[in-house]
Amino acid sequence: MNFKALALVILFAVYLWNLFLNLLKARSAKNPLPANVADVYDGETYQKWKAYNGEKSRLSIAESTVSFLADVLLVAFNVYPAFARLFPDGLWMQMFSVLLLSQIVSLCTIPFSYYNTMGIEEKYGFNRSTKKTFWIDQLKECIISLVVMLIVGSLLLWLHQWLGDGLILAFAVVMTLLGLGISFLYPFFSRIFNKFTPLEDGELKDRITALLEKNGYKVRAIQVMDASRRSTKSNAYFTGFGKMKTIVLYDTLVQSMTPDEICAVFAHEMGHGLHKDTLKNQVLSFVQMLILGVLAWLTLRSPEIFRSFGFDTVNYGFAIFLIMGVEFALIAPLFGLLASWHSRRAEYRADAQAVKEGYGDALISGLKKLAKENFSDLSPHPLLVKLEYSHPTLSQRIDAIERGR
Repeated sequence: MNFKALALVILFAVYLWNLFLNLLKARSAKNPLPANVADVYDGETYQKWKAYNGEKSRLSIAESTVSFLADVLLVAFNVYPAFARLFPDGLWMQMFSVLLLSQIVSLCTIPFSYYNTMGIEEKYGFNRSTKKTFWIDQLKECIISLVVMLIVGSLLLWLHQWLGDGLILAFAVVMTLLGLGISFLYPFFSRIFNKFTPLEDGELKDRITALLEKNGYKVRAIQVMDASRRSTKSNAYFTGFGKMKTIVLYDTLVQSMTPDEICAVFAHEMGHGLHKDTLKNQVLSFVQMLILGVLAWLTLRSPEIFRSFGFDTVNYGFAIFLIMGVEFALIAPLFGLLASWHSRRAEYRADAQAVKEGYGDALISGLKKLAKENFSDLSPHPLLVKLEYSHPTLSQRIDAIERGR
Protein backbone atom coordinates (compact mmCIF):
# COMPACT_ATOMS: atom_id res chain seq x y z
CA MET A 1 0.00 0.00 0.00
CA ASN A 2 1.19 3.52 -0.79
CA PHE A 3 0.93 5.00 2.70
CA LYS A 4 2.25 8.39 1.62
CA ALA A 5 -0.47 8.81 -1.01
CA LEU A 6 -3.10 7.73 1.52
CA ALA A 7 -1.79 10.24 4.08
CA LEU A 8 -1.89 13.05 1.51
CA VAL A 9 -5.47 12.15 0.58
CA ILE A 10 -6.47 12.21 4.26
CA LEU A 11 -4.75 15.56 4.80
CA PHE A 12 -6.68 16.95 1.84
CA ALA A 13 -9.97 15.52 3.12
CA VAL A 14 -9.39 17.00 6.59
CA TYR A 15 -8.53 20.36 5.02
CA LEU A 16 -11.74 20.31 2.96
CA TRP A 17 -13.78 19.46 6.05
CA ASN A 18 -12.25 22.33 8.02
CA LEU A 19 -12.78 24.63 5.05
CA PHE A 20 -16.45 23.60 4.99
CA LEU A 21 -16.80 24.40 8.70
CA ASN A 22 -15.10 27.77 8.25
CA LEU A 23 -17.46 28.61 5.42
CA LEU A 24 -20.41 27.73 7.67
CA LYS A 25 -18.99 30.14 10.27
CA ALA A 26 -18.68 32.85 7.64
CA ARG A 27 -22.30 32.35 6.58
CA SER A 28 -23.60 32.65 10.16
CA ALA A 29 -24.11 36.36 9.58
CA LYS A 30 -26.97 35.49 7.20
CA ASN A 31 -28.83 33.38 9.78
CA PRO A 32 -31.86 35.05 11.45
CA LEU A 33 -31.41 35.96 15.11
CA PRO A 34 -33.58 34.08 17.65
CA ALA A 35 -36.07 36.44 19.31
CA ASN A 36 -34.71 35.90 22.84
CA VAL A 37 -31.25 37.23 21.90
CA ALA A 38 -32.27 39.96 19.46
CA ASP A 39 -31.53 42.60 22.12
CA VAL A 40 -27.88 41.61 22.63
CA TYR A 41 -26.60 43.78 19.78
CA ASP A 42 -28.05 47.07 18.61
CA GLY A 43 -28.20 47.67 14.86
CA GLU A 44 -24.79 49.33 14.60
CA THR A 45 -23.06 46.75 16.81
CA TYR A 46 -24.62 43.86 14.88
CA GLN A 47 -23.27 45.23 11.61
CA LYS A 48 -19.90 45.55 13.30
CA TRP A 49 -20.14 41.91 14.44
CA LYS A 50 -20.91 40.81 10.87
CA ALA A 51 -17.77 42.52 9.62
CA TYR A 52 -15.74 41.04 12.50
CA ASN A 53 -17.08 37.55 11.86
CA GLY A 54 -16.25 37.83 8.17
CA GLU A 55 -12.66 38.93 8.81
CA LYS A 56 -12.06 36.24 11.43
CA SER A 57 -13.46 33.54 9.12
CA ARG A 58 -11.32 34.63 6.17
CA LEU A 59 -8.22 34.70 8.37
CA SER A 60 -8.99 31.20 9.69
CA ILE A 61 -9.38 29.90 6.13
CA ALA A 62 -6.07 31.47 5.09
CA GLU A 63 -4.27 30.06 8.13
CA SER A 64 -5.63 26.54 7.65
CA THR A 65 -4.68 26.70 3.96
CA VAL A 66 -1.07 27.66 4.73
CA SER A 67 -0.82 24.94 7.40
CA PHE A 68 -2.24 22.38 4.97
CA LEU A 69 0.18 23.35 2.20
CA ALA A 70 3.11 23.20 4.63
CA ASP A 71 2.14 19.68 5.74
CA VAL A 72 1.70 18.52 2.15
CA LEU A 73 5.08 19.87 1.03
CA LEU A 74 6.90 18.38 4.01
CA VAL A 75 5.35 14.96 3.46
CA ALA A 76 5.41 14.87 -0.34
CA PHE A 77 9.08 15.82 -0.62
CA ASN A 78 10.33 13.73 2.33
CA VAL A 79 11.55 16.80 4.20
CA TYR A 80 11.13 15.15 7.61
CA PRO A 81 13.55 12.26 6.95
CA ALA A 82 16.00 14.58 5.18
CA PHE A 83 16.05 16.86 8.22
CA ALA A 84 16.37 13.89 10.58
CA ARG A 85 19.53 12.71 8.78
CA LEU A 86 21.23 15.92 9.92
CA PHE A 87 21.03 14.60 13.49
CA PRO A 88 22.89 11.71 15.17
CA ASP A 89 21.46 8.22 14.97
CA GLY A 90 19.49 7.01 17.94
CA LEU A 91 15.77 6.74 18.54
CA TRP A 92 15.50 9.76 20.82
CA MET A 93 17.56 12.14 18.68
CA GLN A 94 15.70 11.08 15.55
CA MET A 95 12.41 11.70 17.34
CA PHE A 96 13.66 15.07 18.56
CA SER A 97 14.63 16.14 15.03
CA VAL A 98 11.13 15.62 13.65
CA LEU A 99 9.43 17.31 16.59
CA LEU A 100 11.84 20.24 16.30
CA LEU A 101 11.08 20.63 12.60
CA SER A 102 7.34 20.46 13.31
CA GLN A 103 7.74 23.26 15.84
CA ILE A 104 9.79 25.33 13.40
CA VAL A 105 7.15 24.87 10.69
CA SER A 106 4.41 25.88 13.13
CA LEU A 107 6.04 29.31 13.22
CA CYS A 108 4.43 29.97 9.84
CA THR A 109 1.14 30.52 11.68
CA ILE A 110 2.55 33.32 13.86
CA PRO A 111 1.87 36.04 11.24
CA PHE A 112 -1.79 35.00 11.32
CA SER A 113 -1.83 35.20 15.12
CA TYR A 114 -0.16 38.60 14.93
CA TYR A 115 -2.70 39.92 12.41
CA ASN A 116 -5.54 38.47 14.47
CA THR A 117 -4.34 40.20 17.64
CA MET A 118 -2.79 43.40 16.35
CA GLY A 119 -5.03 43.75 13.32
CA ILE A 120 -8.56 42.40 13.74
CA GLU A 121 -8.82 42.45 17.56
CA GLU A 122 -7.21 45.89 17.63
CA LYS A 123 -9.50 47.20 14.91
CA TYR A 124 -12.65 46.17 16.78
CA GLY A 125 -11.45 47.42 20.16
CA PHE A 126 -10.75 44.10 21.93
CA ASN A 127 -6.96 44.02 22.01
CA ARG A 128 -5.01 45.38 24.96
CA SER A 129 -1.88 43.36 24.34
CA THR A 130 1.31 45.23 23.45
CA LYS A 131 3.66 43.98 20.75
CA LYS A 132 6.15 43.08 23.45
CA THR A 133 3.58 41.00 25.31
CA PHE A 134 2.53 39.28 22.08
CA TRP A 135 6.05 38.21 21.17
CA ILE A 136 6.88 37.10 24.71
CA ASP A 137 3.69 35.00 24.71
CA GLN A 138 4.64 33.43 21.38
CA LEU A 139 8.09 32.51 22.69
CA LYS A 140 6.62 30.97 25.84
CA GLU A 141 4.05 29.01 23.83
CA CYS A 142 6.70 27.65 21.44
CA ILE A 143 8.91 26.48 24.30
CA ILE A 144 6.02 24.91 26.22
CA SER A 145 4.70 23.21 23.07
CA LEU A 146 8.08 21.70 22.22
CA VAL A 147 8.63 20.51 25.80
CA VAL A 148 5.19 18.89 25.97
CA MET A 149 5.67 17.15 22.61
CA LEU A 150 9.09 15.87 23.71
CA ILE A 151 7.53 14.45 26.87
CA VAL A 152 4.77 12.75 24.87
CA GLY A 153 7.24 11.44 22.29
CA SER A 154 9.61 10.15 24.97
CA LEU A 155 6.76 8.35 26.74
CA LEU A 156 5.63 6.81 23.46
CA LEU A 157 9.18 5.66 22.65
CA TRP A 158 9.80 4.24 26.12
CA LEU A 159 6.47 2.43 26.40
CA HIS A 160 6.77 0.89 22.94
CA GLN A 161 10.34 -0.24 23.52
CA TRP A 162 9.35 -1.70 26.87
CA LEU A 163 5.92 -3.22 26.16
CA GLY A 164 5.72 -3.68 22.40
CA ASP A 165 2.15 -4.71 21.54
CA GLY A 166 1.13 -4.03 25.14
CA LEU A 167 1.39 -0.34 24.30
CA ILE A 168 -2.33 0.39 23.90
CA LEU A 169 -3.60 0.36 27.49
CA ALA A 170 -0.32 1.56 28.97
CA PHE A 171 -0.20 4.58 26.64
CA ALA A 172 -3.81 5.47 27.47
CA VAL A 173 -3.18 5.24 31.22
CA VAL A 174 0.10 7.17 31.15
CA MET A 175 -1.28 9.93 28.88
CA THR A 176 -4.39 10.26 31.05
CA LEU A 177 -2.20 10.59 34.14
CA LEU A 178 -0.09 13.18 32.31
CA GLY A 179 -3.25 15.10 31.45
CA LEU A 180 -4.38 14.95 35.07
CA GLY A 181 -0.99 16.20 36.18
CA ILE A 182 -1.13 19.13 33.77
CA SER A 183 -4.68 19.97 34.91
CA PHE A 184 -3.61 19.75 38.55
CA LEU A 185 -0.66 22.06 37.93
CA TYR A 186 -2.56 24.38 35.56
CA PRO A 187 -2.94 27.12 38.21
CA PHE A 188 0.85 27.22 38.44
CA PHE A 189 1.47 27.04 34.67
CA SER A 190 -1.03 29.82 34.01
CA ARG A 191 1.12 32.17 36.06
CA ILE A 192 3.63 32.05 33.21
CA PHE A 193 1.23 34.23 31.23
CA ASN A 194 -0.92 36.06 33.79
CA LYS A 195 -0.98 37.48 37.28
CA PHE A 196 -3.55 36.32 39.81
CA THR A 197 -4.75 38.14 42.91
CA PRO A 198 -7.21 36.94 45.57
CA LEU A 199 -10.71 38.36 45.24
CA GLU A 200 -10.72 41.35 47.56
CA ASP A 201 -12.77 41.34 50.77
CA GLY A 202 -16.21 42.84 50.52
CA GLU A 203 -19.83 42.09 49.65
CA LEU A 204 -19.01 40.04 46.56
CA LYS A 205 -16.54 37.76 48.34
CA ASP A 206 -18.93 37.36 51.29
CA ARG A 207 -21.78 36.34 48.98
CA ILE A 208 -19.62 33.88 47.09
CA THR A 209 -18.27 32.39 50.33
CA ALA A 210 -21.81 32.01 51.68
CA LEU A 211 -22.81 30.26 48.46
CA LEU A 212 -19.92 27.82 48.88
CA GLU A 213 -20.68 27.11 52.52
CA LYS A 214 -24.37 26.58 51.79
CA ASN A 215 -23.48 23.78 49.38
CA GLY A 216 -20.73 22.30 51.56
CA TYR A 217 -18.24 23.07 48.84
CA LYS A 218 -14.59 23.96 49.29
CA VAL A 219 -12.11 25.61 46.97
CA ARG A 220 -8.49 26.50 47.49
CA ALA A 221 -8.94 30.07 46.33
CA ILE A 222 -11.12 32.54 44.45
CA GLN A 223 -8.79 34.51 42.23
CA VAL A 224 -9.00 37.34 39.74
CA MET A 225 -6.86 37.08 36.61
CA ASP A 226 -5.47 40.14 34.83
CA ALA A 227 -7.06 39.23 31.50
CA SER A 228 -7.37 42.95 30.69
CA ARG A 229 -3.63 42.99 29.89
CA ARG A 230 -4.46 41.29 26.61
CA SER A 231 -8.14 41.68 25.84
CA THR A 232 -11.42 43.30 26.85
CA LYS A 233 -13.19 39.92 26.61
CA SER A 234 -14.51 38.21 29.74
CA ASN A 235 -14.72 34.69 31.11
CA ALA A 236 -14.51 32.56 34.25
CA TYR A 237 -13.36 29.01 34.78
CA PHE A 238 -12.84 26.23 37.29
CA THR A 239 -9.48 24.49 37.59
CA GLY A 240 -7.75 21.90 39.78
CA PHE A 241 -8.88 18.85 41.75
CA GLY A 242 -9.92 18.11 45.31
CA LYS A 243 -8.83 20.77 47.79
CA MET A 244 -6.74 22.35 45.04
CA LYS A 245 -9.84 23.54 43.18
CA THR A 246 -9.67 27.20 42.20
CA ILE A 247 -12.30 29.53 40.78
CA VAL A 248 -10.80 32.09 38.40
CA LEU A 249 -12.67 35.23 37.38
CA TYR A 250 -11.33 37.52 34.65
CA ASP A 251 -10.86 41.06 35.93
CA THR A 252 -12.84 42.23 32.91
CA LEU A 253 -15.79 40.17 34.15
CA VAL A 254 -15.53 41.59 37.67
CA GLN A 255 -15.42 45.13 36.26
CA SER A 256 -18.34 44.79 33.84
CA MET A 257 -20.90 42.74 35.77
CA THR A 258 -23.13 43.43 38.76
CA PRO A 259 -22.63 41.41 41.97
CA ASP A 260 -25.76 39.37 41.15
CA GLU A 261 -24.43 38.54 37.68
CA ILE A 262 -21.01 37.56 39.05
CA CYS A 263 -22.67 35.33 41.66
CA ALA A 264 -24.73 33.76 38.88
CA VAL A 265 -21.58 32.99 36.88
CA PHE A 266 -19.94 31.69 40.06
CA ALA A 267 -22.94 29.47 40.84
CA HIS A 268 -22.65 28.08 37.31
CA GLU A 269 -18.95 27.26 37.85
CA MET A 270 -19.78 25.76 41.24
CA GLY A 271 -22.38 23.61 39.47
CA HIS A 272 -19.63 22.05 37.40
CA GLY A 273 -17.85 21.11 40.62
CA LEU A 274 -20.96 19.74 42.32
CA HIS A 275 -21.72 17.57 39.29
CA LYS A 276 -18.09 16.38 39.12
CA ASP A 277 -17.82 17.47 35.51
CA THR A 278 -14.02 17.57 35.66
CA LEU A 279 -13.93 13.89 36.63
CA LYS A 280 -16.41 13.00 33.87
CA ASN A 281 -14.29 14.86 31.36
CA GLN A 282 -11.30 12.79 32.42
CA VAL A 283 -13.24 9.60 31.64
CA LEU A 284 -13.91 10.94 28.16
CA SER A 285 -10.26 11.93 27.89
CA PHE A 286 -9.25 8.38 28.76
CA VAL A 287 -11.42 7.06 25.92
CA GLN A 288 -9.65 9.46 23.56
CA MET A 289 -6.26 8.31 24.83
CA LEU A 290 -7.31 4.70 24.35
CA ILE A 291 -8.15 5.47 20.72
CA LEU A 292 -4.77 7.16 20.32
CA GLY A 293 -3.15 4.11 21.91
CA VAL A 294 -4.75 1.85 19.32
CA LEU A 295 -3.60 4.15 16.52
CA ALA A 296 -0.08 4.22 18.00
CA TRP A 297 -0.01 0.42 18.15
CA LEU A 298 -1.19 0.08 14.53
CA THR A 299 1.33 2.67 13.35
CA LEU A 300 4.43 1.52 15.23
CA ARG A 301 4.02 -2.17 14.45
CA SER A 302 4.46 -1.43 10.72
CA PRO A 303 7.97 -0.14 9.86
CA GLU A 304 7.02 -0.15 6.17
CA ILE A 305 4.74 2.81 6.90
CA PHE A 306 7.78 4.91 7.82
CA ARG A 307 9.84 3.63 4.87
CA SER A 308 7.14 4.86 2.50
CA PHE A 309 7.78 8.38 3.83
CA GLY A 310 11.55 8.13 3.36
CA PHE A 311 12.65 6.97 6.82
CA ASP A 312 14.94 3.98 7.26
CA THR A 313 13.06 2.75 10.31
CA VAL A 314 10.41 3.79 12.84
CA ASN A 315 10.62 7.46 13.85
CA TYR A 316 8.63 8.24 16.99
CA GLY A 317 8.38 11.95 16.24
CA PHE A 318 6.89 11.29 12.82
CA ALA A 319 4.62 8.69 14.44
CA ILE A 320 3.10 11.49 16.53
CA PHE A 321 2.47 13.50 13.35
CA LEU A 322 0.78 10.51 11.69
CA ILE A 323 -1.28 9.63 14.76
CA MET A 324 -2.47 13.15 15.57
CA GLY A 325 -2.28 14.98 12.26
CA VAL A 326 -3.53 12.25 9.95
CA GLU A 327 -5.15 9.24 11.61
CA PHE A 328 -6.97 10.84 14.54
CA ALA A 329 -7.72 13.94 12.46
CA LEU A 330 -9.77 11.69 10.16
CA ILE A 331 -12.00 10.44 12.99
CA ALA A 332 -11.91 13.63 15.09
CA PRO A 333 -15.29 14.91 13.81
CA LEU A 334 -17.00 11.78 15.15
CA PHE A 335 -15.23 12.02 18.49
CA GLY A 336 -15.92 15.75 18.58
CA LEU A 337 -19.62 15.02 18.11
CA LEU A 338 -19.61 12.92 21.30
CA ALA A 339 -17.36 15.26 23.31
CA SER A 340 -19.35 18.37 22.35
CA TRP A 341 -22.67 16.70 23.21
CA HIS A 342 -21.33 15.68 26.62
CA SER A 343 -19.95 19.17 27.29
CA ARG A 344 -23.20 20.91 26.32
CA ARG A 345 -25.15 18.68 28.72
CA ALA A 346 -22.74 19.67 31.50
CA GLU A 347 -23.32 23.36 30.70
CA TYR A 348 -27.09 22.93 30.96
CA ARG A 349 -26.66 21.26 34.37
CA ALA A 350 -24.37 24.05 35.58
CA ASP A 351 -26.88 26.67 34.42
CA ALA A 352 -29.59 24.78 36.31
CA GLN A 353 -27.50 25.06 39.49
CA ALA A 354 -27.43 28.85 39.12
CA VAL A 355 -31.21 28.82 38.65
CA LYS A 356 -31.57 26.65 41.77
CA GLU A 357 -29.59 29.24 43.74
CA GLY A 358 -32.05 31.93 42.63
CA TYR A 359 -29.85 33.54 39.98
CA GLY A 360 -31.79 32.66 36.82
CA ASP A 361 -32.51 36.24 35.75
CA ALA A 362 -29.02 37.39 36.69
CA LEU A 363 -27.49 34.52 34.72
CA ILE A 364 -29.46 35.49 31.61
CA SER A 365 -28.39 39.13 31.85
CA GLY A 366 -24.81 38.07 32.61
CA LEU A 367 -24.68 35.67 29.66
CA LYS A 368 -25.99 38.40 27.38
CA LYS A 369 -23.25 40.74 28.59
CA LEU A 370 -20.62 38.05 28.00
CA ALA A 371 -21.97 37.42 24.51
CA LYS A 372 -21.85 41.11 23.66
CA GLU A 373 -18.39 41.67 25.15
CA ASN A 374 -16.96 38.56 23.45
CA PHE A 375 -18.69 39.28 20.13
CA SER A 376 -20.31 35.83 20.15
CA ASP A 377 -22.12 34.29 17.20
CA LEU A 378 -25.77 34.33 18.27
CA SER A 379 -27.08 32.15 15.46
CA PRO A 380 -24.45 29.60 14.38
CA HIS A 381 -25.26 26.75 12.00
CA PRO A 382 -26.72 23.73 13.90
CA LEU A 383 -24.00 21.45 12.46
CA LEU A 384 -21.31 23.70 13.88
CA VAL A 385 -22.96 23.54 17.29
CA LYS A 386 -23.16 19.74 17.23
CA LEU A 387 -19.57 19.25 16.09
CA GLU A 388 -17.62 22.03 17.75
CA TYR A 389 -19.54 23.90 20.42
CA SER A 390 -18.67 22.95 23.98
CA HIS A 391 -21.52 25.24 25.11
CA PRO A 392 -25.11 25.45 23.87
CA THR A 393 -25.92 28.62 21.99
CA LEU A 394 -26.99 31.62 24.05
CA SER A 395 -30.55 31.25 22.78
CA GLN A 396 -30.66 27.57 23.80
CA ARG A 397 -29.29 28.36 27.26
CA ILE A 398 -31.82 31.12 27.83
CA ASP A 399 -34.67 28.79 26.78
CA ALA A 400 -33.48 26.15 29.26
CA ILE A 401 -33.05 28.69 32.07
CA GLU A 402 -36.54 30.13 31.54
CA ARG A 403 -38.06 26.62 31.54
CA GLY A 404 -36.25 25.81 34.80
CA ARG A 405 -37.27 28.90 36.73
